[in-house]
Amino acid sequence: MTSTTYDVLIVGGGISGASLLYTLARYTDLKRIGLLEKYEDLSQVNSAASNNSQTLHCGDIETNYSLEKAIKVNKAAHMLIHYAKAQKNTDRLMKKYPKMVLGVGPEECALLRKRFSLFSPHFPHMRLWEKEDIARIEPLVVKDRKEEIVALGVEGEYTAVDYYALAHSFARNAKKQNEKLVDVRLGETVLSITEEQGLYSVKTSKARLSARFVVVSAGGHSLLFAQRMGYGHEFSCLPVGGSYYFTPPYLNGKVYTVQNDKLPFAAIHGDPDITAPGLTRIGPTALLLPMLERYNVRTIFDFFKVLRLDKGVFKVLFSLYGVSDIRNYILKNFLFEIPHINKRLFLKDVRKIIPSAKLEDLTFAKGFGGLRPQLIDKKKGELLLGEAKIDTGRGITFNMTPSPGGTVCLENAHKDLRIIVDYLGCGFDEALFTQELVHGH
Repeated sequence: MTSTTYDVLIVGGGISGASLLYTLARYTDLKRIGLLEKYEDLSQVNSAASNNSQTLHCGDIETNYSLEKAIKVNKAAHMLIHYAKAQKNTDRLMKKYPKMVLGVGPEECALLRKRFSLFSPHFPHMRLWEKEDIARIEPLVVKDRKEEIVALGVEGEYTAVDYYALAHSFARNAKKQNEKLVDVRLGETVLSITEEQGLYSVKTSKARLSARFVVVSAGGHSLLFAQRMGYGHEFSCLPVGGSYYFTPPYLNGKVYTVQNDKLPFAAIHGDPDITAPGLTRIGPTALLLPMLERYNVRTIFDFFKVLRLDKGVFKVLFSLYGVSDIRNYILKNFLFEIPHINKRLFLKDVRKIIPSAKLEDLTFAKGFGGLRPQLIDKKKGELLLGEAKIDTGRGITFNMTPSPGGTVCLENAHKDLRIIVDYLGCGFDEALFTQELVHGH
């Protein structure tokens, strides 16, 4: 085995790892930066276009966001927009579709009207659309509709992202930085990470590497690595898988529905699929799956290692099942996976968006849908709904980033960058970072 020493070594080649690679190469004076990815290509798990909703979450139509969170997410989303607009292939990275959150019935319509009054001063592009406005943008959302409807939405803005293409863009641009060694090591599985004499020794399937600082951004596997090293034992992982259906191209843009505040899962939405032209993708369903990567049965064993089933986990699970909305939702989504029953049940949800949809319109999107590594905090006895970070203060950080992890990847990279700068004492060109990514100049 060969041996190489890096200033920073990143484990995980999804959008989070790739964005950190770029920001370190572009905005710090570190000379040797590496990224390890076990697959033969970047973004093969949750950042793959087939494994997420391809949405740029700005907080304007996400009804489960408070105003404070929406403002923060919007700022992070615009960092991604500023990066993409500076590239020659912007249209390959991002798309402009109309998007809206649809309120159906008096209660949801009243909620959206109230939300518009609160949010619109902070979101100048947000519009309140009545039925005739919705009909202009999404005719099939209105066709055969009997209920009262209203929507909050935007037009002419970037709303869809190919996170696979974006990760590759970050990696390419990281390698272009002058007088730096930037390694992207594909097809190289991390076998162990150990602390040795002030450095971290990282044994892979191909080499033994060392680094002054390590960042693990590997989804649910980040928790597995942390626990192997004695960190994060207060957490357990509850992976939630999502599946989708295809319909003909019935929607022109993204149509979301109002989130149930009692459910820590995504509400159904319809999107044009940027990797499957001519189709509308509708979902997700939500199913608890005993694995850390969707469609990778080898990660079942890893799941049971991080589940760490004990009283704390049972307490959270019982509290979830004790809420009737959650219990019924989990049961319904289990039935969504049963052949012959699933399409008929799912059609009812689809008709909330497209009332005229028929059973024959639905085709199960085989191979589409990712896995959200939802964390349980056993000490607090609660399900963590946002991203989680284990900063050890000892030169190694572990990131678990469920939705909207793709949207806020540059903001999360900035957080990691600051931790690295403080620990290593390296230089950071914050003025350039702010100019290019925060202000977009």
